[in-house]
Amino acid sequence: MKNWVRFLLCVLFSASIWLVLNLSQRYVAIVSVPVVARSNIEGRAAVSRSEATASAQVSATGFQHIMLARPHKRTGQVTIAATDFRYLGGDRFSLPNSALFRYASQLFGDGVTVEGFISEDLEFLFAEETFKKVPVRPVLTVNFLPQYMAVRPMTVQPDTVLVYGEPSRLENVESVATKPLELYDVRSSVHGKIQLESPSGVRISQGECVYSMEVSRYVEIRAEVKLETRNVPPRVELSILPSTATAVFRCVFPTGTAPSVQTRFYIDYNDFAKSRSGRCMAQVEGLPSSVIDYTLTPEVFDCLQKSAE
Repeated sequence: MKNWVRFLLCVLFSASIWLVLNLSQRYVAIVSVPVVARSNIEGRAAVSRSEATASAQVSATGFQHIMLARPHKRTGQVTIAATDFRYLGGDRFSLPNSALFRYASQLFGDGVTVEGFISEDLEFLFAEETFKKVPVRPVLTVNFLPQYMAVRPMTVQPDTVLVYGEPSRLENVESVATKPLELYDVRSSVHGKIQLESPSGVRISQGECVYSMEVSRYVEIRAEVKLETRNVPPRVELSILPSTATAVFRCVFPTGTAPSVQTRFYIDYNDFAKSRSGRCMAQVEGLPSSVIDYTLTPEVFDCLQKSAE
């Protein structure tokens, strides 16, 4: 009796090894999977309200074929780029077979090689949805090391997103904020991805954006500059008090020529004509590209008009 038991155990063990070895081999077969599409088509729902069946000749291990042949408890969702769809009219959108290869791993799983699709182009229905386009608003706290600053304000890409929802809810949405971003002791340019805060009761077209901020070391250059005038009519004189000011330029380090050489500060007569008090702020022209920022002291000037003799 013991010999029979040993014999049966040996047979079962051998059969198991044989089965594992055979199922580990790769086989080619036709596989079909039901698919629901998820996409970001402007003005449309995020998920298709219809499903399609993708059929392909695939190369996979025996184990993978068994998993693919199991009855699907639910239809799988595949995220598809909006640019891969062709619009057919109404709510109908078509996904060409030529684009399906990019989504092979989502359709059939990792490690499965698609040798060719045999199904027709997949067709999906995406319902229309009410939406509006709003700007993305960065929420930023930044602290720079001494002598460092941003060359220009932080930018985000994309700088606008689509917001979907009921019209009554969309009325109150004017922008979409990023999650708070805190940066400390910054001394070089920064970039990365940041999540967006979705307003309550609506859906946004994407959940994150890319931020970027150029940072540079700077040096301050101080100069006394003379105020000039522009657009003064003939036979009119415009006096500026004071006639000089102190300009402090923050320039990218290292810098070359002093920025005050080519920079001009002036009062535009048109601004004076619109002013009730005769006090005007100076404008600037010829500012070199190496100048990140500047201040002018004083900021406001008293202007007096008199007729030229």
